[in-house]
Amino acid sequence: MLEIGSKAPDFCLADQNGQPHSLSDYAGQKVILYFYPKDNTAGCTAQACGFAQLYPQFREKGAVVLGVSRDSAASHKRFEEKYGLPFTLLSDPDAAVTQAYGAWQEKTMYGKTAMGVVRTTYLIDENGLIARAETKVKAKENPGDMLEAL
Repeated sequence: MLEIGSKAPDFCLADQNGQPHSLSDYAGQKVILYFYPKDNTAGCTAQACGFAQLYPQFREKGAVVLGVSRDSAASHKRFEEKYGLPFTLLSDPDAAVTQAYGAWQEKTMYGKTAMGVVRTTYLIDENGLIARAETKVKAKENPGDMLEAL
């Protein structure tokens, strides 16, 4: 996890339309940056739909929402269209940004240990500093928790 008050690492990742996005593109805005394991899975869908439902309130508070997973831009596009997601999904196929933000960790599932994405969410302030950091978040509760944090 990155420490509160530290500078958020910049990145350049493609969105669901293949367009590049950098954290620096959002300078002067609050950013909800959340890392999730996989498009179209139960928990990830619940989390994304929660952010979508609350998206107007995030915008009213001057925040943008960016979701990051290892899925391809094409997968993100299908996910966005299927659920009408109004925010940007970013593709991190080699998990470099996921690692930089501490969301790539060893996980144990069904007795097997492997590296994977741990659901992690950051609130980054207008100056690019980490204002809040949450790991192992509950997918359904995370959007509401982050809205309250604003």
